Amino acid sequence: MADSRPGSGGRPGGGAVPVSLLPERGRVVCDGHIESVTYMPANQNAAFTAIVTDLDVPHSGGKPAQGAGRRLRVVWLGRRRVPGIEAGTAVRLEGMLAQSHGLPTMFNPRYEILSRQEHE
Repeated sequence: MADSRPGSGGRPGGGAVPVSLLPERGRVVCDGHIESVTYMPANQNAAFTAIVTDLDVPHSGGKPAQGAGRRLRVVWLGRRRVPGIEAGTAVRLEGMLAQSHGLPTMFNPRYEILSRQEHE
C-alpha cells in the first residue's frame, strides 16, 4: 500500500515520484531508468552499484532536460550482480533514501523491472 503522507515519496494509488522530485531523505518509491552500473573487482567487498535518472532523460548521451538531471545512486551490498539490472532498464525502486558523498543513495532497495531497452 502506498503511503500518501507528505515527504513519504509514495502517492495514493501506488504511483511513484520521478528521481528529480525525490525528497532529501526518508522512505520513497520512485521510477527511473538505469543510466550505468558499476561492477566491483573480485578483490574488493561485494557491492553492485547503479546510477538511476528520470525516465524521460535521453539515453543517447545528450544533456538531460532542465530540472530532470537529478541522479540517484542505488547500492546492493553483498552482491556482485543483480539480475535484470543493466543500463537502459526502467525500474521502480522502494527504500530508504539518504545522502552519501553528495548524492542521494538507496541501499538494498526493493525493485521492480518496468521495461528493458532492446539490444541491437
